[in-house]
Amino acid sequence: MSEDRLAEAKALLARLIAFESVSDRSNLPLIAFVESYLAALGVASRHAPNRFGDKSALLATVGPRVDGGVALSGHTDVVPVEGQAWTSPPFVMREAEGRLYGRGACDMKGFAACVLAMVPTFQAAGLKRPIHIVLSYDEETTCLGSTDVIAWFGRDEPQPAAVVVGEPTMMEVADAHKSVATIRTVVKGCEAHSALPALGANAVAAAADVVSEIGRLAREYEKGPLDSRFAPPYSTLHVGMIHGGTARNILARECAFDWEFRGLPGISPDRPVAEVQAFVDAVALPRLTRFVSGPTIATEIEAIAPALAARPGSPAETMALRLTRSNRTIAVSFATESGHFQAAGIPTVVCGPGSIDQAHKPDEYVEETQLAACLDFLDALAGELSR
Repeated sequence: MSEDRLAEAKALLARLIAFESVSDRSNLPLIAFVESYLAALGVASRHAPNRFGDKSALLATVGPRVDGGVALSGHTDVVPVEGQAWTSPPFVMREAEGRLYGRGACDMKGFAACVLAMVPTFQAAGLKRPIHIVLSYDEETTCLGSTDVIAWFGRDEPQPAAVVVGEPTMMEVADAHKSVATIRTVVKGCEAHSALPALGANAVAAAADVVSEIGRLAREYEKGPLDSRFAPPYSTLHVGMIHGGTARNILARECAFDWEFRGLPGISPDRPVAEVQAFVDAVALPRLTRFVSGPTIATEIEAIAPALAARPGSPAETMALRLTRSNRTIAVSFATESGHFQAAGIPTVVCGPGSIDQAHKPDEYVEETQLAACLDFLDALAGELSR
């Protein structure tokens, strides 16, 4: 890894951090910058816009358009900063004591910056198999922003032999992660004066019953199934947001809450949803409708990021271990877009700079040494694909 490449990666990271590509905003300015950067190097890009046209994924290929290359995948969106106590502006990169601070520095614009900085090296390497660059959107919300590009592989675009998703793993090779399902439950009750509860149905009270049951189920999942490779070693349930009611003295007309299930590989999110539905049918809905008819409780899975299942000896694992000079893999509890690549039949691992411990927090950072390690990995990849 040359000092010039590291300096370029840091400069590109500063540019990428400056785009406030929070998931609820457009990422098109960032995509336009990347497209322009690549075009200046003679690399064409292809876009996969969402249905509203305000976001897009990007695919660019360096090297010959043949099967058997490697896709390097990262997401462009970041989580919000509102309410967090940052010590410096979150969308202005700050460098201090070997750390590069800014929203997305480790999750995961650091990886994208390294990949872009290495494009001239890829071009000069005489690649015999291509390197595909995939930048997606909405990974932090639905994990669906990469699926259109994934569908191109093997159809309109050459089929990669392996995918490396550059989420932060401290450049260790992760061959497995949990799934995540985002779920919404909406309770519709019947308004009445709080002094006369028999005239209505309190949606907040019913929602509280269901939330309590989700908590009970979460404690049951702590008992198993267990997989010691993960921390924690069990599947988890979590209720993150709840909204309902209009006034203290009115039985709430509606209450909605958002929850999630993070499952060990092999455990379908349909399982906890069915368990919650059984409680709704047996307890919560009869209790809600004991005085009036018409109230409802509806649960919907809004998005699923599939688990990444370990595939010992896969081409992706073998290659990544060789390039990182490691002899072991890890498993991570956070979800990524890797499961979508694996579901499409492409061997996939997760390996990227930085620590997930720094993600989603104020003063998020990536260490400069991690960027250097990522650049070394990418340089070795270029050598691998040139033979």
